[in-house]
Amino acid sequence: MNKKLVIIIIIQAFIVTFLLGILLGMNIHKKRYKNTDESSKQSESSVENENNKDKSDSLDNTDTDEKNSSDSSDDSDKDSSKDSDNADKKDSSSDSDVYVERDVDYGSMDVPEPTTDDWLYTDGSKILDKDGNEVWLTGINWFGYNTGTNTFDGLWASDLNQSIQEIANHGFNVIRVPMSAQLINQWSHGEYPEANFNHAIDDYLVDMDSLQIFDYVIGQCRANGLKLIIDIHSAETNASGHIVNLWYTDNVSVEDYYSALSWMAERYKNDDTIIAYDLKNEPHGKPYEGENAAKWDNSKDANNWKYVAEQAAASVFEKNPNVLVLVEGIEIYPMDINKNGDFSSTDEKDYYFNWWGGNLRGVKDNPVDLGKYQNKLVYSPHDYGPTVYAQPWFEGDYDFDSLMEDCWHDNWFYIKEENIAPLLIGEWGGFMTEPNITWMTYMRQLIKENHLNHTFWCFNANSGDTGGMVLDDFTTWDEEKYEFVKEVLWNDGEKFIGLDHEIPLGINGISLGEYYK
Repeated sequence: MNKKLVIIIIIQAFIVTFLLGILLGMNIHKKRYKNTDESSKQSESSVENENNKDKSDSLDNTDTDEKNSSDSSDDSDKDSSKDSDNADKKDSSSDSDVYVERDVDYGSMDVPEPTTDDWLYTDGSKILDKDGNEVWLTGINWFGYNTGTNTFDGLWASDLNQSIQEIANHGFNVIRVPMSAQLINQWSHGEYPEANFNHAIDDYLVDMDSLQIFDYVIGQCRANGLKLIIDIHSAETNASGHIVNLWYTDNVSVEDYYSALSWMAERYKNDDTIIAYDLKNEPHGKPYEGENAAKWDNSKDANNWKYVAEQAAASVFEKNPNVLVLVEGIEIYPMDINKNGDFSSTDEKDYYFNWWGGNLRGVKDNPVDLGKYQNKLVYSPHDYGPTVYAQPWFEGDYDFDSLMEDCWHDNWFYIKEENIAPLLIGEWGGFMTEPNITWMTYMRQLIKENHLNHTFWCFNANSGDTGGMVLDDFTTWDEEKYEFVKEVLWNDGEKFIGLDHEIPLGINGISLGEYYK
């Protein structure tokens, strides 16, 4: 009996050993297959990177030749080897096929301490860092803090961490954040309107109020090397608030408007993640609206945007003298300022018209005066295509030259041409279909050839007259639109370039300090 038991035990042991051997072999095979697959992917990625680099080198050489032939007069103006080196560095980065890695393990990132060494300055038409190096702001808009969502729109379907990381990973170095003065003032009074987001997807936000979520956004942007521009998009919190002509309403006074800017500037004065304030989105109004229309002259009238912009800037600089301020244009401007300089005429024939916020003709006659902070001023027009509105300059067979003559030059491009101040195209964009794509291609050409700072409109899928950079799920990128805009995102041919001196821009970018080392 004992002998039989021993035999049974030996047989069972043999069977167990045999099965373990099979399982071990399968596991080894699986690991080898996985490693081979990963090596193959890495190899393919390397080849693709190399191909992309070759393509970018070819593009860079072509564009450099074209630029040298067309801008030879500009080269003679360079008065130092440093300026020349920096200009060459910047020109070579204007269009290249940077490989965009998307295989990311999303999640909350460790937040570095805020810094105060990334503030920017202006010199003529250039924006410079603390060391005098020229920078190029190439960003995107993402609205929601103005609409009643009380955070970014789209978080009802998407992950905030992922969206922030993807914006940085795709090479946008700044986000223009539309906000309402009303929401900011509620925060300043200890009131926190509920933020609309998906509590399952963004569960890490559940215990935060709307201001805490905004502070969380600032931290995650900092961790990703992103900078922010705060845009007072509307006085009141309303998805249609931008339609209101002026910066105040019956419910939000001009003092409330100034207070909102002052409170933000004070709260974030020691954090250069917020590098600029766009003082008011798209002031506008037509001649027949009289005092309810924004004008631009040398008066102290309540509807004079030029004067109000100076006061708004002062309220910012009193709390934080380091940030940039963006001043947009208006809608109309007198054809004859000697006869109609006070905008008293109600006849449309007496005015030049442009997009809301796009008419900066007044800068020639009455430039914004910021006193000792003049080197913090950036003018910021908006420009759109015929799918938003069929403007007169889109009639017939328009082209780049006709757009420059009929719209861009006299409305705002002269500001760069005459070296008055930098330009930042605060909004441009639209659907990737005709008749919009023709205009958008010309606008991209203008931005590219002149290295105009810009923030593309927009990330949001729910922008009715333009569409967004992402589709309806707020997660899937519109690859056709992205590839189009990618040509005017700042890069060195291999990596996107951020505006933080220490923190690289996402996983596909480098820091400003690395670029200028």
